[in-house]
Amino acid sequence: MSVPKSYLNRRAWETRLVNFALIVVCLFAVFPIFTTITISFKQQTDITRKPPIFFPCDTPEKSFEWSACRWAVEGYQRVIAPKPDENTLLGFKLTGNLIKTYIPNTIMYAFSSAIGVSLLASLSGFAFSRYRFKGHDALMTGIYAVTGIPLITNMLALYQMGITFRKNLPFYDDRLFLIFVYFGFFLPISVWITKGFFDAIPRELEESALIEGCSPLGAMFRITMPLAAPGLVSIFLMTFVNVWNEFIVAYLLVTKNDYKPAMFGLYDFLSQNIINLQVLAAACLIIAAPIIILFLFTRKTFFRAMVEGAVKG
Repeated sequence: MSVPKSYLNRRAWETRLVNFALIVVCLFAVFPIFTTITISFKQQTDITRKPPIFFPCDTPEKSFEWSACRWAVEGYQRVIAPKPDENTLLGFKLTGNLIKTYIPNTIMYAFSSAIGVSLLASLSGFAFSRYRFKGHDALMTGIYAVTGIPLITNMLALYQMGITFRKNLPFYDDRLFLIFVYFGFFLPISVWITKGFFDAIPRELEESALIEGCSPLGAMFRITMPLAAPGLVSIFLMTFVNVWNEFIVAYLLVTKNDYKPAMFGLYDFLSQNIINLQVLAAACLIIAAPIIILFLFTRKTFFRAMVEGAVKG
């Protein structure tokens, strides 16, 4: 049975319209990023010009000339603040607070939180998926309800807890407290996502391993965990990205500037360089670069994490 030509034409036009709409959406999404990149490589005089110009490539005779482009790295130099140092391998060291202090702090917070949440979520998700115990459904419902509470609503209680711990515990550390706060916030939804991954793995595989003489823990670590590895990687990525982009919790709970994360460094640059947009743009791109690189290499796993809990949970 042949398909009517009118139907094929309609399908072709629908495809073109969908593609056109997607292109428009992508352009709207990319335009701010592209603008930030161009601003980060502009000179201060080109940023403050009136009327503004998009590319600093104009001349008195022409509005655009490639050979006249005035690209600069002033913004990046002010952010990373390189200083000569003969004791280093490259002959210089980076002295900017964003590179020297804030980004390393964020890396520590993000990695510690992501690893801890992934480990606890994997064990909890496996227990909820494989075992039925008293209060199982009530506990899962409670965990799911906690995921709907914004972290900002708990800030007053967390702030008071931080003050109390700081006064009464001699070994108290703001950084450790902040990591535990991230644990508590990102763990509930991670448990639900990992449970969905474990539910999709047949129990018969573990039973076969038990018949072959494997212990329950051996079956979990040798059979189930490797099969659920994509889900655990997704949990790691989700937690890492969320902690990397978080600002208000670390800003309020961490008292020392030496312990602040990268987002506080950006806020600090904003207060000092309100008119130096090239510096702010460079700082934004430096902070975003690790996440962009991570996302480019793991985008398939990241997208899978976005929908896995809803599809399998």
